Amino acid sequence: MGEPSDIRSYHAHVYFDADTREEARRVREAVQARFDVKMGRWHEKPVGPHPCWSYQIAFKPPVLDELVPWLMVNREGLTVFLHPNTGDDLADHTDHVAWLGPSADLDIDFFAKHAENGDD
Repeated sequence: MGEPSDIRSYHAHVYFDADTREEARRVREAVQARFDVKMGRWHEKPVGPHPCWSYQIAFKPPVLDELVPWLMVNREGLTVFLHPNTGDDLADHTDHVAWLGPSADLDIDFFAKHAENGDD
């Protein structure tokens, strides 16, 4: 079993597509203006294990208590994939996740390929 103290940071991945691009932009701008976070690149293609277009919101544990409830009521219908960063990428993306909105199937094989290439 893990401990909450194992969590070094969190990532929230906001999923969108061509039809929801503007909603994603509004959520991104609001998060950037309101919270102490680091915004990831805007991807209009699947990246890593993520099956949709997305961007990442990276943040430290103290931000969780304010950011997640805000996203719950302000995600504009978008799906948000939330996971901790404990050092175990596979578990962090499969066992330790939370979804705001509908869940999606991740490309879990990405982690095996990533490890095979010595990228870990």
